[in-house]
Parts: sequence; C-alpha cells; structure tokens
Amino acid sequence: MKIYQFKGKCNISGSAIRRERERQRLSQEQLAARMQVEGIQLNQKAISRIETGGRVVADYELTTFSRVLGVSMQKLVDTEG
Repeated sequence: MKIYQFKGKCNISGSAIRRERERQRLSQEQLAARMQVEGIQLNQKAISRIETGGRVVADYELTTFSRVLGVSMQKLVDTEG
C-alpha cells in the first residue's frame, strides 16, 4: 500500500495533538496511557511519531484522540492551527 504524504508528513493532525497535549501539560507517556485505557494500543514512541508526522493516524485513533483530549475532531485536523 502506498502511503501518501501531505507537505512531507503522513498526517495533518500531529501538530494539533501535540499542541493540545502540551496545553494540558500531559507527557507523551500519559497520553499513550489514556489512549490505552480507551483500547487504542499506542506507546510513547508512537505518539512521538504521530506528533512529528512520521506515522499515519487511523480514523478510529483520531476519534479517540479527540475524546481523550476533549477537543473536536475538526480542531485536530485544522491545518490553520
């Protein structure tokens, strides 16, 4: 399967996820733990790769990030950030 990139990144939500995580003063490990509680098996390294745009974010992961961080999905995919 070919993975397409947008402006050199595998996702457009990583920077918004990072901003929101930092705003809430969560570490990448803490965010990963919250995702795991919701049934999404991510570790700190996966969170780092998502935030830097090196990993694709599945739709079900994006909905869970939205719920865990308490923000809308639109906020996570807004490229105007």
